[in-house]
Amino acid sequence: MANSRPPRDIAPGNADLIVRGNRLVTSEGERAAAIHIRDGAIVGITPFRETQSNCDIYEASDLVVMPGLVDTHVHINEPGRTQWEGFASATRAAAAGGVTTLIEMPLNSIPATTTVPAFQEKINATDGKLFVDTGFWGGVVPGNAQELHGLWHAGCFGFKCFLVESGVPEFACVTEPDLREALPMLAELKAPLLVHAELPQAIEAAMRQSQVSAADPRAYKTWLDSRPRAAENLAIDLLLRLAAEFGASIHVVHLSSSDAIPALSTARANHINVSVETCPHYLAFTAEKIADGATQFKCAPPIRESENREKLWSGLSDGTIDMIATDHSPCPPEMKQQQTGSFLDAWGGIPSLQLSLSVVWTEACRRGYSLSQLAKWMCDAPARLAGLAHRKGSIAIGRDADLVIWNPDAKFQVEPAKLLHRHKLTPYAGRELSGIVETTFLRGKKIFERGELSGSPAGRLLLRGKA
Repeated sequence: MANSRPPRDIAPGNADLIVRGNRLVTSEGERAAAIHIRDGAIVGITPFRETQSNCDIYEASDLVVMPGLVDTHVHINEPGRTQWEGFASATRAAAAGGVTTLIEMPLNSIPATTTVPAFQEKINATDGKLFVDTGFWGGVVPGNAQELHGLWHAGCFGFKCFLVESGVPEFACVTEPDLREALPMLAELKAPLLVHAELPQAIEAAMRQSQVSAADPRAYKTWLDSRPRAAENLAIDLLLRLAAEFGASIHVVHLSSSDAIPALSTARANHINVSVETCPHYLAFTAEKIADGATQFKCAPPIRESENREKLWSGLSDGTIDMIATDHSPCPPEMKQQQTGSFLDAWGGIPSLQLSLSVVWTEACRRGYSLSQLAKWMCDAPARLAGLAHRKGSIAIGRDADLVIWNPDAKFQVEPAKLLHRHKLTPYAGRELSGIVETTFLRGKKIFERGELSGSPAGRLLLRGKA
């Protein structure tokens, strides 16, 4: 574990809080240790029993102590569509799930975060509502290339674009010419471009060839056929070619098609600057088990077959897929078309902020993956993507004292009424999961414990260059 040796300046009385336990887990391993915290930061890490007694001590015992999760793919939708989700409800759910840092997506709010004035409106909307630390991606849309420098210097951590229709008119998709205009600027800024990687041409071809328009809209197969793997694969091929040409940093969000893994692996070997995420729902669910009309499972790209799921897990294992982020994207229940059960008409998106740790651990444990790998995928790697590794995603001296204390062996059944995000419709309803969050600390402050939020919102606004 980085910086795990006690520093020379640790002395009795130097910390105002100590968190100690037998299972301190980071991406580098597991050990018994005591974390010394002062003014919200980690000031020392010592052997378990070498601790002072004149400050508050949190005894984690045999619970896992892990860095607070960093989720870099969250749709909060405020301002403008706050009835879908808002800062207060989303960040409450995050705190309950052990997520201490969010980076929010630029679409679904009105206005979308594609100009500096719109970014300021987004910032203003957070006032007094953040239960966890929160930052923002800016957006790349046709015609806004001249806004990118301003958004970057205003504090966005990078940029997001869609290669296919986003579903909202405020955030149009881009084409290759748009990317060719934006990428030189982003490469100069060293700003990552996060991309929803599906090409509309492949989707249109699939619609024609499979006669989706004439198929049963309630059948999950209809939705799956309408968003083929080829749409992702071809989009990723395009992105890899442009990343190599411009020397730009590309991040593929919510990878669903395992067919793209070999191309991504080859790109890495050729030193192309590409990173990749997948999501809890792609790692937990399979197309074969989604019932007709069960539109709570709809997302784009779609949940695919079981063999595809296992290849995504293999991609995480070998490092081709860097991280796991939720793509938390709730909507009012009526938009899920539960009455008609039409997958073609329902809004696509799965809310999972509060459940992501448990969902991923349940599936990872079944496959023999370790807690340290979990910390790499859900803490370290997302913090690095956002340029926050100097503060977030690890337990090391000088980092923020963001911690989640949880029981990986405890099981629970998902009860939608207990979820804290705004709307409760979820594909995880009734599912048994392993891993219960006991306590969440944000910069050394206890913000959640045993099912209850602690006090008023303590989250801070994160701005690039000031975070």
